[in-house]
Amino acid sequence: MKSHEDLDVWQKAVELAEHIYRVTYNFPNDEKFGLVSQMRRAAVSIASNIAEGAARQSRKEFVQFLCIASGSTSELLTQIVISDRVGIGDSRELANASQLTERVARMLQGLIKGATA
Repeated sequence: MKSHEDLDVWQKAVELAEHIYRVTYNFPNDEKFGLVSQMRRAAVSIASNIAEGAARQSRKEFVQFLCIASGSTSELLTQIVISDRVGIGDSRELANASQLTERVARMLQGLIKGATA
C-alpha cells in the first residue's frame, strides 16, 4: 500500500486544510470557538483520516477511514454554506473552499469505489 503522502487525495486534502485556515483567519472573534474551530477541525480530519487509513493493515480498515474522511467533507461543506448564508467570511473565498471540498469528496468516492471493487 502507498504512503499517505503519495496519495493525490491526501495532498489535495492538505491543500484544503490550508485554504480553510486562511479563509477562517478573518472570521469574527466571536466565532473562534464556533465555526472557525469546527471548520478547521473538519478540514484537518479529512487529511488525518486518509493518513490513518493508509497506515492500516487491511483494505477494509483503509476504506473505513476513507468513509470517515468523506463524512468530514459533508460536515465541512455544511459549515461553508452556513458561513456564507450568515455573511461570515468572503463569499468568493468560501465558494473556492466549497469547490475544493467537493473535489476532495469526489476523489475520496473514487478511491473508496476502487478499493471496494
